[in-house]
Amino acid sequence: MTIGVGNETESKALANLKDQTEDVKPFGKSDFEYRIKKLQSLMQQKGAVATYLHAGTNLYYFTGLQWSPSERMVAAIVPAVGEICYIAPHFEMDTLRDYWQIEASIHGWHEHESPFDLFGEVLLDLGRSSGRILLDEVTPYFITSRITQANPDFEFELAQEVTQALRSRKSEQEIATIQRAHEMTLEVIQSAASILKPGISTTEVVEFIDQGHRTVGAAAGSYFCIVLFGVATSFPHGVKDPQTLTENDCVLIDTGCELLGYKSDITRSFYYGTPTEEYRAGWAAEKNAQLAAFAAASLGEPCESADLAARKSLVSDGFGPDYQLPGLPHRTGHGCGLDIHEAPNLVRGETTAMSPGMVFSNEPMLVVPGKFGIRLEDHFYMTEDGPQWFTQPSHSVDDPFGIEG
Repeated sequence: MTIGVGNETESKALANLKDQTEDVKPFGKSDFEYRIKKLQSLMQQKGAVATYLHAGTNLYYFTGLQWSPSERMVAAIVPAVGEICYIAPHFEMDTLRDYWQIEASIHGWHEHESPFDLFGEVLLDLGRSSGRILLDEVTPYFITSRITQANPDFEFELAQEVTQALRSRKSEQEIATIQRAHEMTLEVIQSAASILKPGISTTEVVEFIDQGHRTVGAAAGSYFCIVLFGVATSFPHGVKDPQTLTENDCVLIDTGCELLGYKSDITRSFYYGTPTEEYRAGWAAEKNAQLAAFAAASLGEPCESADLAARKSLVSDGFGPDYQLPGLPHRTGHGCGLDIHEAPNLVRGETTAMSPGMVFSNEPMLVVPGKFGIRLEDHFYMTEDGPQWFTQPSHSVDDPFGIEG
């Protein structure tokens, strides 16, 4: 039997988990004010007069206001110089004040009025009747099209160049938050592996992982969860129907949680029982590819370097090439932070240079169609001295969690 897999009851496994969030430092007003100043500095360099931040993670990152996007415009306008302001439905203004971190004027619109016209009026109040406006890259088309139509004297372009430049380079506090979230998830995955037994369903394991995440301090439980048994593991993001575990079955668990808005995302692949020789060889190739990607992550090198290294490693072990199966059907990794998938990615053609503070998943999944899939996923961040793991990679096919070292 694989070490750490099976032989534990659900109640005892949950009892062994403890809240890990008591010492986590929340982000405060000064953090968001600093981010706004950095945004304004970049806007001035680009000659932009203002940035429109739509409800979502960019709005939260820069202002601390957590607001889910909907068909109604809720946004912040950040001028290149001066104080920010908000646009929101009139009936939501008091709720916005209850959630905000940075106090500022709110420009309200009633249900029969146009927030798109109001956008231009706000800019006039800020002393701007023309110029370049940066639009939040996640703004829905039905909003961007109507903003641009209602304000023809302005030039509009995506804000992604500046938002990505700032969000992709995490601060020490962001790194510490992401670190803790990953530690929480890895412990939950290890706990979930311990309760496996013949007859347990993937649905039951998903439910346990959700409860485990709540127990270690993720109030909302699992941010997402994929549990797969047998041949279903060869489908990177799962299958429609749940499976039931049998003896000598392969297992894939991919899950994460949210801590102060920041996401974790870890995958472990292992065997319930005795791995076949083919699975052992595949598992070794997968780990080699993950380590090759990590070794290729160097300051100043393009992000694609890690993807190219992982694919080269898999080819040397007899898989691929490129996206051919058996082999790696998708990119090697993605950025991660407030969004579980953030730019830049570890993928061929991504020329963005790696720099300190960048965070990446490292998951060059090996898919053998009709048999199994193996994904070993850990995240790393770039330091002045190169890449640093948030969680140590899976130890071995027989001892995936390194229990016996």
